[in-house]
Amino acid sequence: MLKILVRLYLVIIVAYAGAIALIPDTIVGLFHDRFMAYNLDQAKGVQTLIVRQFQQTPREQWPTVEKELAAAFKPLEVRLLRMDDAELSSEEKARLEHGLYVVRMADWGYYETALAPLDQDWLVRLHSPDDPLDINVLSWGVTVLIGAAMLGCLLLWVWPHWRDLERLKDTARRLGRGEMSERTHISPRSNIGELAGVFDTMASDLERHVNQQRELLNAVSHELRTPLTRLDFGLVLLFDEVPPASRKRLLGLVGHVRELDELVLELLSYSRLESADQARERVEVSLLELVDSVLGGFAEELDDRGIQWEVQCDADLPRFVLDPRLTARAVQNLVRNAMRYCDESLLLRLRLEEDGACLVTVEDDGIGIPVEERERIFQPFYRLDRSRDRNTGGFGLGLAISRRAIEGQGGTLTVAQSALGGAQFRIRLPAG
Repeated sequence: MLKILVRLYLVIIVAYAGAIALIPDTIVGLFHDRFMAYNLDQAKGVQTLIVRQFQQTPREQWPTVEKELAAAFKPLEVRLLRMDDAELSSEEKARLEHGLYVVRMADWGYYETALAPLDQDWLVRLHSPDDPLDINVLSWGVTVLIGAAMLGCLLLWVWPHWRDLERLKDTARRLGRGEMSERTHISPRSNIGELAGVFDTMASDLERHVNQQRELLNAVSHELRTPLTRLDFGLVLLFDEVPPASRKRLLGLVGHVRELDELVLELLSYSRLESADQARERVEVSLLELVDSVLGGFAEELDDRGIQWEVQCDADLPRFVLDPRLTARAVQNLVRNAMRYCDESLLLRLRLEEDGACLVTVEDDGIGIPVEERERIFQPFYRLDRSRDRNTGGFGLGLAISRRAIEGQGGTLTVAQSALGGAQFRIRLPAG
């Protein structure tokens, strides 16, 4: 908002300066004859008095009269000039030869020099010199004070807008973080009161829709888990009662039921992470120990598949304050994803950034992720064409959960190309 105020003030000052520079000259040019007539009338009295002083004195005493008048009219300049030395224009010379007065105008239409004929050879010039330095400084001081007054008026006018717009921006930021109950609380009498009212109405509708969606998801998920658990239990009990030829088919059904139960658990996890009001743990932990504990759950499977895995860590990596449960969940999902698509190698690296943040990367030597798909894979239920198979693709919720878990702690999760040839997932956790 300060930028807007400065820009508005600069525009006004530039417009004011441009108007001062252009408008007076334009007006004077358009109404030149009227300004000239006015200045001739205004200077006529002084010119008449000066001419009378000369005409009442013999010509040989005119230099003396000139000095006396110059001293009397100071700081105005009174000079006695020959017609040929006055640098007259043809129009000015014609007027003087006919016994008429001449004025030369300065800025803003005021006369700067008045010329009056004494006879066919001589004239007297009354000239107003430039203002002295102190008067110029005072004039500029007046201009500066006018500009300061304009700035003060702008501040008084902008401040309510500034305050209310900042409140609106802060409310929008909180809504973006998931605090759906936030409202602007801006008075309807405010200049942006109508905008704030529309924004609050939108926020209320958004909160209602999100809560309805969340409640529906939670209700459906909980309601599904009960019959799924019963089905799982009932199918296991039937295992010994069915003929041996049907047991393989029964085990397949049990697998499908448990897959549905796992999907419900993933949906619940994703729904819980959607709530910004969910309590976040803030514990000081060693990231290396946390990563080791996560990989410990995959070590046997990695070794059985012959995958070469490695953990690299900076020697001076400090302890970080974070939510260990959410961070472990995010790393676990990324490692599981890398295991699905890697060929032979999996690398997990921990590095300290220059600003004190920690960068956790999970890389594999698989086929990688196309550039145009790198943001879409973090959308819920989005799976690449090559991962439509449930055996490799999962439900399409793991990466969405991972990103939400990291961003909920103020971090970021992105994907890039790995030097190993596959995908490189980058978790950046801020310091503190």
